[in-house]
Amino acid sequence: MEPENRIKTKKLPTEPYKGVRDFYPEQYASLKYIFDTWRSVVEKIGYVEYEASILEPSELYRTKGSENEEMVNEQTYTFVDRGEREVTLRPEMTPTVARMVAGKRRELGFPLRYYSIPNCFRYERMQRGRLREFWQLNVDLFGSRSTAADAEILAVSYGIMMAFGATESDFVIKVGSRSAINGLVAELGLSEETTKKLFALLDRKAKMPGEEFSHALSDLSVPESRLFDHEPPEEISKMLEQFKDAGINNIVYDPSVVRGFAYYSGMVFEVFDTHPENNRALFGGGRYDNLTQLFDDEPLPGVGFGMGDETIRLFMEVRGLIPPYKSPTHVYLATPAPEMAYELQTFAGELRRAGVNVAVDFGEKKLGDQIKTAAKHKIAWLMVVGPDELERGQFTARNLETGHEETLAREQLPDFFLNQQ
Repeated sequence: MEPENRIKTKKLPTEPYKGVRDFYPEQYASLKYIFDTWRSVVEKIGYVEYEASILEPSELYRTKGSENEEMVNEQTYTFVDRGEREVTLRPEMTPTVARMVAGKRRELGFPLRYYSIPNCFRYERMQRGRLREFWQLNVDLFGSRSTAADAEILAVSYGIMMAFGATESDFVIKVGSRSAINGLVAELGLSEETTKKLFALLDRKAKMPGEEFSHALSDLSVPESRLFDHEPPEEISKMLEQFKDAGINNIVYDPSVVRGFAYYSGMVFEVFDTHPENNRALFGGGRYDNLTQLFDDEPLPGVGFGMGDETIRLFMEVRGLIPPYKSPTHVYLATPAPEMAYELQTFAGELRRAGVNVAVDFGEKKLGDQIKTAAKHKIAWLMVVGPDELERGQFTARNLETGHEETLAREQLPDFFLNQQ
C-alpha cells in the first residue's frame, strides 16, 4: 500500500480548450509580428488604437431583422452573469466601436480613423483558418460618405498585404456593391426570405462548383445574367480606374461579393488568396452607414474591415513569409561556479543598463547543460563567465549557431551585442 502522500490522482490534461491556442515564445513571436505589421501600416495612414472590454450585453448583437440573432444563439459564448444579465464574449468588434463612437460623437472629430486588435470568440465548427478564439485587426473610418473613404480602406487592405511580403499575383481584392444587389432584389420583387437565401448563396459562391451555384440561383428565380452581366456601379468603376492609374491592378469588381452581415449598405469587398494550397477568402469589409442607429437617431457613415490573425498566418506560411524566430535575449551567461550567481547578476546588470538583454544561468547544472539550455532558447550568443574572466576583464562570446567566437574587453561588450541585432 502506497503512503498517503503518494496516492495517485487523475492528472489534468495539458491540452488547451478546444478551438483555442497556446502561444509558446516562438509562436507568440509570429503573432506579435502580425500585430506589429498591422500597427505599422495603419498608423502611417492616421489610424489610432482603441480597446474595449471583451464582454458585451448580448442585446448588442441581437439586432432585429438581421442574421445576428442566429449568430448569438448558435455561434457565441453567451451566458447569464451573477446579476442575471445576459452577456456575450465579443464575436466581432464592429458593434462595439459603433457603440463607443455613438456614445461620444459630440466630442469626437470626424472623419474619425480608429483601429483595434481585439481578442474575439465564436463557437462554431472548426476548420482550416477558422478557430473559436482569434485576434482580428479592425480598421474603421467614421464620418464620411465619400467614395474616397471607401478607396482609402481598400488601399489600407492592399498596403497591409504588401507589408507582409505579398506580390499582386498573390492575392486579389474583389469589390461588390450591396446597394446594387438590393436594387436587383427590388426589381425582381424577391421576398425577405428569398433575399436572405440569395445573400447566403452569394456568400458561399467561392466554395461551390459553378453548375451547383447556377442551379441554386435558378431555384431562387434569380436570372444569372441579371446578376453578373452588368457594369459595376459608376462610383465603383471610377474608384477601380483610379487604382489602375496608380499602378494597382488586382482590385476588381465582382457582384457576387456581398459579405455576411446585414449592416453593410454600400461598397463591400473581400481579399482572396490565389495560392492553390490556400485558395480562400482572407478577410473583408465594406460600408455601413446605418450601424450607429442602434444607439441614436442620427446615422453616422462608416466604412472598414476586419482581418483575422490565423488567415494571414496561413497566407504567409504557404509562401514561406513567416520570419524565423529570433530570441529577444542578446546573450546568455553561463558559469562553472554556482557560488558566482549573485556576482553574475551584478555583471549582467551593467550590460542591461547599456541596453543589452541578458539572461543569467544560476550554475546549478553542468556547463555543457547550461550551454544546451541557451541553445534550446535559441539565444544567439553565449559567454562563460568565471572568476578569471571577471578578474582579467576579457570575455569570449560564442555564436551558438555558427560556432564563431570573439574575444572582447569588458567595455566592448555592449556595442558588440547591440550591433549583432
